[in-house]
Amino acid sequence: MRYFLTLYILAIVTLVGVAGFRGSVSRKPPIEIFPDMDRQMKLRPQEPNRFFGNRRSSQPFVPGTIARGMPYKDIPVNTGRMTGSTNWIEISPVEITEALMERGHQRYDIHCTPCHGAAGDGKGITSKYGMVAVANFHDARLVSMTDGEIFNTITNGKNLMGPYGANIKIEDRWAIIAYLRALQRSRLSTMDDVPEPQKAAFQN
Repeated sequence: MRYFLTLYILAIVTLVGVAGFRGSVSRKPPIEIFPDMDRQMKLRPQEPNRFFGNRRSSQPFVPGTIARGMPYKDIPVNTGRMTGSTNWIEISPVEITEALMERGHQRYDIHCTPCHGAAGDGKGITSKYGMVAVANFHDARLVSMTDGEIFNTITNGKNLMGPYGANIKIEDRWAIIAYLRALQRSRLSTMDDVPEPQKAAFQN
């Protein structure tokens, strides 16, 4: 028993001597078994460094770098929201051109048709394999939805739809929305939407 107590006391003294008391303050660095990358080799801004040819730590951005932070997040074309607000923009900020519509048609066929169908009625090929609750773009709720909210849905996903922000460029998302609006007009338009010079052709 005497040897056990001696060994027990020595173990406690050794443990305290190595690890210290919980909450105690010391100027000595702690003993780390697994440093977990707490101290890494890195370049400090504005400090000279011999690694690069120009001997600078701060280097220009790599070509194609995408901006992040508040300037990026506060531009309607990047977010679908009004600047400095959480409100969706009503209409696409991108100019609608024939080239944009063609691009939107192409991107829609690639990314959207499998689920939403070529006509945007939610009857894509996935519906034949049991996928349900696919949005029909001709429903009144989606017809009245703002372009900004549709942009956000493409970017971040919604309900069962996953996000496509990493797969579809910002410009292509707006192109898809422009083509989607054309699909809606093709089914829901009335004669009042037809320009006067073209009405005669329909009436004949």
